Amino acid sequence: MASIPVRMIPSVSVLHLLAAVLCLSLSGCESLPGPGDSGFSYKDMPVADGSAVAGEGNNILFQGKPLMLSGMGIKVGDKLRDVKLAQTDLSMVPINETKGKGKVRIISVVPSLDTKVCEQQTHYLSEKNMGLDRMVELITISIDTPFAQKRFAEEAKIANVTFLSDFRAADFGKAHGLLLKDPHLLSRAVLVVDKDNNVRYLQITPELAQLPNLEEAFRFARKLVTAS
Repeated sequence: MASIPVRMIPSVSVLHLLAAVLCLSLSGCESLPGPGDSGFSYKDMPVADGSAVAGEGNNILFQGKPLMLSGMGIKVGDKLRDVKLAQTDLSMVPINETKGKGKVRIISVVPSLDTKVCEQQTHYLSEKNMGLDRMVELITISIDTPFAQKRFAEEAKIANVTFLSDFRAADFGKAHGLLLKDPHLLSRAVLVVDKDNNVRYLQITPELAQLPNLEEAFRFARKLVTAS
């Protein structure tokens, strides 16, 4: 395996600034009422059609501007690479050893929970899964600090999602080709992983400002649960 260069991690203040810029850029939709227990108000946001390709040499768009992906690519049929991420209590856990080990897992990858699109993606994962959370593990991964993830979960009243942070060295992003070289954030994606840690469904949104098709991910996960 080729060595992957380690990039300096921007300071927390820089990450907050980037998140603020993304938040302002991605928040121009009208509010619609949402029935979730949290009282979250869902917005009419575009859902991506199709998927980008993970890995070095590929890119996604942010409002039409290309952003380069970094790291080794992942595709359907590959094993999830067992890198460690930080939990909200700062302890490290291998991605294949989370509390849902041995179950189907839905992994939602977001750039920053401080943006409107990422916020809605995470609420949707938590509140619109139609009972899947009783059979599968729901995971959200971002480069936000564990403190920021914990605060988000508490304020959003989300208790059925495992939050994992890639803030230390973006090892998850690099290992799966989902790291954006600039501005050192994760791309937006959703993966469905079977009980043996094989990637069975993958969508990387070609445009960062669009939501992934979580309904399709839910349908795929449900099929895996039914078949097992």
